[in-house]
Amino acid sequence: MARDYYETLGVERGADDAQIKKAFRKLARELHPDVNAHDPDAEEKFKEAAGAYEVLSDPERRRLYDAYGEEGLRGRGYAPDMDSFGSVSDLFSAIFGQGGFEAAFGGAGGGGGRRGRGGGAQGGDVVSSATIDLADSARGIQVEVAYQAAALCGTCHGNGAEPGTPIVTCRTCDGTGQHQRVARTAFGQLVRTAICDVCGGDGRVPETPCHECDGAGLVREQRRVAVDIPPGIADGQRIRLTRRGHAGQNGGPAGDLYVVVRVREDERFLRDGEDLITVIDVPAPLAALGTTVEVPTFDGPVPIDVPAGTQPGEQILLRGRGLPPLSRGRTGDIRVVVNVATPRRLSRAQKDLLERFAETITDDNTRSDEGMLAKLKRVLAG
Repeated sequence: MARDYYETLGVERGADDAQIKKAFRKLARELHPDVNAHDPDAEEKFKEAAGAYEVLSDPERRRLYDAYGEEGLRGRGYAPDMDSFGSVSDLFSAIFGQGGFEAAFGGAGGGGGRRGRGGGAQGGDVVSSATIDLADSARGIQVEVAYQAAALCGTCHGNGAEPGTPIVTCRTCDGTGQHQRVARTAFGQLVRTAICDVCGGDGRVPETPCHECDGAGLVREQRRVAVDIPPGIADGQRIRLTRRGHAGQNGGPAGDLYVVVRVREDERFLRDGEDLITVIDVPAPLAALGTTVEVPTFDGPVPIDVPAGTQPGEQILLRGRGLPPLSRGRTGDIRVVVNVATPRRLSRAQKDLLERFAETITDDNTRSDEGMLAKLKRVLAG
């Protein structure tokens, strides 16, 4: 699907250069992965915003885009390619100059991201899921979640070297942990710095890789963890367990585990916030006369009175019988929708009764619940 660059940046098509730059800087702050680490799509959204800014901030590209759309950009070789920058830091350096996010926004990213106190890289996050019933969401429940995560190798204790062998300077980057390459981009000539793909930025490598982890320092292990799911949680909400994700490297902290809660549909109820909606069938004569029916709740069936003359679609509230709030607020209600059911099969005697009743109906008493009810009682009484 073609992207609308103006919509991506949240500006009008007639926006001037200052408005475009202001909109992009705002998005850059909001979408940078260091600030928005909870959103796994933040990096992709940021690259889309950067691509839109690259086009709309350049007069020639903007003219082509306004006239011919993305096809016009591709025809002239002007289509943005944010993936060519490798990392988000490189992309920030290209747009805002060397220093990237910290230089542009005064270090608002929290110190450059995923590094431990000793310079070690923080481990990645893990996403798993747990499926519960709607009734479990009402009460809260503890579930066991199984997942896989990277753990420190027990043989080399995470350094990647076969026990008893040394760790030496990486020859690929001469111990710097980085590569530098000069590239020409739409933002001008850029010296791109990338983490060395041999030593992973550490500057050192094992002379003899560990036989257990093949020099990675990490092994994959199966884990199980008990997760407390609070009452009132909704389908798709996430629970964060800190330091339960992938192990960090070189002394870095572990990542987090995010458990996405899926709530099964309940055939008895529809959820609307903290309210539950259910439908009960009431035969037409009983709806006219009034009756008592049982309504399902998570604590068992509860009798309710259906007032005489209840019409199709009317609702009866069971207050405080819905779902509890996840944080603050009031407990929801059960909204009982009355479906006045018309019988499909009638015996001869039932037909005779209804025909006799129909003969008594006038325009006036169809508008008067009391008059219709009195006539119905007399007919049914025979």
